Amino acid sequence: MNRPLQAIVFDFDGVIADSEPMHLRAFQQTLAEQQIELTGRDYYSRYLGYDDIGLVQALATDRGIAMSDREITALVARKGARLQEMLHADHVLFPGAIEFIREAASAVPIAIASGALKHEIEEIIETAGIRGLFSAIISSGDTPLSKPSPAPYLLAFERLRQVSGRDLDPRRSVAIEDSRWGLESARGAGLRCVGVTNSYPAAELDGAELVVDGLHALTLATLDALCANHHA
Repeated sequence: MNRPLQAIVFDFDGVIADSEPMHLRAFQQTLAEQQIELTGRDYYSRYLGYDDIGLVQALATDRGIAMSDREITALVARKGARLQEMLHADHVLFPGAIEFIREAASAVPIAIASGALKHEIEEIIETAGIRGLFSAIISSGDTPLSKPSPAPYLLAFERLRQVSGRDLDPRRSVAIEDSRWGLESARGAGLRCVGVTNSYPAAELDGAELVVDGLHALTLATLDALCANHHA
């Protein structure tokens, strides 16, 4: 079938995995050891779009806290260890995520573009039995700049072009995101943007052409309809 939709690039935390609350808890516990408080309100309004190192750097700048690169790296490593403990203890995929990803992968090439660490992504999708469905995984450190820079989505899309051997059209390819930072990144890469309301309400998903409650509420027919008008 020569469908309008040509490819899908998924964000990870907040789209596939319900791991944002775990990231927050892991950061809160680790930062508390340094007598630094990070509220949920601050995390979701200011810091969610960063990768781990970027978050600590921004937090230190905002609070006027002096931290060396070595201290930041050590803090992020401790946070990562706490997150791993939580991931092993909880089921972290959103309802319907596996089903939609399987359906999507049977129709078009799919990738992940995320600020999460690669081993965290790999471990979760391996456990879920869906690792082999993704043609590319772009994670923290794979590009010089993280979201909201378009770099992660540009690289993921280029990898999908290489793997598929097709001259994919970004206007017929969809990014699925849960935050305005991610949507800005995807828009900058020229992709069509779908927002999911797992982390923020629809009113805060600026730039999404379509907003749904989650992957369970999304269909390929809906994405075909979005991409059919690829000159928009």
